Amino acid sequence: MSEAAGVRVQVGDLLVATPLLLDPNFERTVVLMLDVTDGALGVVLNRPSPVPVREVLPDWQELAGPPDVLFHGGPVGTDSALAVGLTAASVALDPEEEPLGFRRLFDAVGIVDLDSPSPVLAPALSHLRIFAGYAGWGAEQLQDEISTGSWYVVPSQPGDLTAADPQALWTRVLRRQPGELAWVSTRPADPTLN
Repeated sequence: MSEAAGVRVQVGDLLVATPLLLDPNFERTVVLMLDVTDGALGVVLNRPSPVPVREVLPDWQELAGPPDVLFHGGPVGTDSALAVGLTAASVALDPEEEPLGFRRLFDAVGIVDLDSPSPVLAPALSHLRIFAGYAGWGAEQLQDEISTGSWYVVPSQPGDLTAADPQALWTRVLRRQPGELAWVSTRPADPTLN
């Protein structure tokens, strides 16, 4: 776990870009954290691409979406695909019965091995998102970014990964937070329009 300014980042948490984060790779993004051991790794949930899954990984298109497109997962490793899926309710109840090609991270969410045969995994999964690239941080880098006010760290909810309208996720995640964070959700992308 990473700690900075009293904030602990855990697998399954969301990093929500603050208005101070102007890096175009992360402006108004919501990042689902998948690993927080020696560094940190996550995927951007609210950057769908125009590329349909069927054009790149046709065997997986039935489980992807909506929207059934590749997502820009982050600026690292953009030439490779990473899949995050939800197990079907029957599989989620028994962690000992995880399907081959699925590695549970938290709750019913896990990494899907895209080299596994999709007909074998399909009955065990209820949903899948495929990301081109990911977001990665060195051992102290994420802690520094949190302490300088670049990220809010908030808990995820089950529907965040599968949101049918991912572009609105930044606002929705902030709106459900207590206090000032709910107010931040009303901030326009361009403050001069306020």
